[in-house]
Formats: sequence, C-alpha cells, structure tokens
Amino acid sequence: MPRMVHQIKSSTTARMPNASSNKIQVPSIFVSPRFEFTGGKRLLALMAGWLSVCHRFAAALLVSWTAAAVVTPAQADSLSPAALPGWSSDRIEAVRPALEAQCRLKRPPGAWASLCSEMKQAPQFRTWLESTFIARPLVDAQGRDQGLITGYHEPLLSGSLARETAAQAPLYRLPPALDPQQGGRRPTGRANAWHTRAEIESGRVDGLAPIVWLDDPVEAFFLHVQGSGRVKLRDGRWLRVGYAGHNGQTYRAIGRELVERGELTREQADAPGIKAWLRQHPERAPELMRTNPRYVFFRELTLADSAEPLGSLGVPLTAGRSLATDRAHVAPGSLVFIETTEPVTGAPLRALMVSQDTGGAIIGAVRADVYWGSGDLAEQRAGRMRHNGRLWVLELRPSLEQTADRR
Repeated sequence: MPRMVHQIKSSTTARMPNASSNKIQVPSIFVSPRFEFTGGKRLLALMAGWLSVCHRFAAALLVSWTAAAVVTPAQADSLSPAALPGWSSDRIEAVRPALEAQCRLKRPPGAWASLCSEMKQAPQFRTWLESTFIARPLVDAQGRDQGLITGYHEPLLSGSLARETAAQAPLYRLPPALDPQQGGRRPTGRANAWHTRAEIESGRVDGLAPIVWLDDPVEAFFLHVQGSGRVKLRDGRWLRVGYAGHNGQTYRAIGRELVERGELTREQADAPGIKAWLRQHPERAPELMRTNPRYVFFRELTLADSAEPLGSLGVPLTAGRSLATDRAHVAPGSLVFIETTEPVTGAPLRALMVSQDTGGAIIGAVRADVYWGSGDLAEQRAGRMRHNGRLWVLELRPSLEQTADRR
C-alpha cells in the first residue's frame, strides 16, 4: 500500500584530519632558491635518497587520508539483536503474526522460503532470532543515523457510488494508459510521467473511471497518502479500496508548502494541523493540494471486513508491527528494529517490525512509516507521528547466509 506521505551511530567513526594537518611540511632545503650544490655526486645521491623517502612518506599519508575519507558510519560493526536498545523489553512475539502472514505467500520474500519452516520449529522465538540474525545499522548518504519516522492508518470514510454533490471527490481506477494489463505502461520516472494532479482534477483528461465519490475532499486527499481505506456507502455496506498506482509525478508534501508560506510552523504541520488548515480555508485548499502533482489511483479490495489492508508485499498488514520502507535500501519482508517516539504518549518506542509496504514519499535508508491499523487511536497515532528515529535491519548471519544460498 504505497503512500505519499517514507542512521545508526558508529562506535568507531573515522575522522578526517583538519585543514592544518593536511599540509605536508616540506624541509626548506628542498625549496630554497639559495641552496648551492657543493658536494658533487655524493650530495646529489644524498638528495635523491631524501626525495625518495619523502615521496614514500607523502604517498603513505595520502593513502591513509584517503582511507579515512571513505570510512563512514555505514561501515559500523553489526551487532547481535540482543544488544539492540530495548530489545529485551520488546514483546517480540507480537511480530510473529506479521512474519507468518508473509510465510503464507506462495513465494515468501528473500530467504524466508527456508526461514519460515525454521521459525515454525523453533522452541524459543526470541532465541531463534538472536542466533539467526545480526542487526545492521542504517545510515543515509551523508552518514547520518537519524531519519524521519512517520505513521499511517486505514481511514474509515463515507461516500457514494454515484456523484451526489459538487463537493464530493472521486477515487479513480488506474487508467488504461498506466495499466500494463490494458496495454499501458507504468511511469518509471519524471521523463514519462503522466498528467499532474491539477490536470487530472480539471476534468479534461480522458480515461478516468471513478470507483466511488467521497463526501470529504480533504479526506480524499489524505487517502492518497494513506493508500487504502474503507468507505461506508449509503446502504450501509463497506467498500474497501487500495493503492493501484500513481501518475509518476514527483511527490511534494503540502505540509512543507504551508511551512514555507508561513501558514503553519513545523510543529503544527502534522496531519491534524494540515487537515484543520484545509477545512478553515476551503477557498484556498484546492490550490494548495494541487502543489503536490502526484496523484494516486485505486482498486477495489475484496478483503473481509475484519481483515487488515494489504501492503505492497501482498499480505495483510499487522498493526504496530508492519511498516513501509524504501526497497532500494531495505529488502521487502525484512525484519527492521526501530527506535523512535510513541506518538501519543511520547514514551520511547523500540520495537521489532517487518517491512511489508512501500510509499511514494518513503525514500532513503533511514526512513520508515509505521502502520497503526484503523479506528480513532490509530488515526491519532498516524496523524501525530513525525519523529526522528534510528533503524537496524536484521540480516542473516554470514554462515547462515551461505547455507541459504546453497539451498
């Protein structure tokens, strides 16, 4: 359920020499214009020897400085899961249903094809995790171990199958031009991006078919962020919708736009604050929302009412234990330990989760979006969660990884 909403300290971080220490102090004998050759061949040989030593010394310094320049926190030593902060106090068993959900796939992701049976047979789940995996800290391209951790939920909305008022907003199916099953092509970058949000909402784009009309255009906009939701229809039935694709345009956060315009402070620019501003300024809201050119398309889901929505991995998400990450840095189905702040209580949140979803704004190594479920509390958590945090990805121990490769 991709959404548009998305760095661990090294104990041995190498330091670059400061500017003054980078300078090689060359003896003045080699640069003085007044130096006179008075010792013939013997002096020349002595000078050649000095030059050779200095050359090797300078080369060694250059190599050592170059090596220091490329050492980053990304090369920090991995550690046992048992050494993670808060590992011992986390209810580790709570993550097991999320893992069992992906083990039910016809093709479980990555090494889980073999790990699923091992997990099932393990007498002590926590002990099995500690002996099977090592925890690798994640850092960004600049070597920073802190990143943005947000949350999302499945909203409960109201709407109708046919348009009833001009204020309603549609949820469109994936248009044929973007659907490979209908001969279309999904956008793979800005070069072949489809129409912008403003163009789509203008009504002048062909090939758009609504699934449902939502009563609240603000909630419709945020559903593009959440990626899935339930819509209560007029006859009392529930319609579930989920992410089907997007137009390929670059995502721009309207919260950032509001901050740059001076309408909200950074502290106010969370989901509740943004929604409040949009509802207080209905005449300005459409223009603001169109500053985000990304547009999401949906599909109907046939899940049971009691089931959780599907993530991009194709399994029902587990509230508080499934999260979305950037698959360029975290393989789908990976175990990820997070350290951040609980959005409602403000207490430390240190928990083992599973990467089972992606998101259009979930970009970078130290970026994650926690799924909180549905209902009022889930909405509060998702709306308020915007904290710095750290991430560790759990990877097979090297000896076990070689065994898995041979299978």
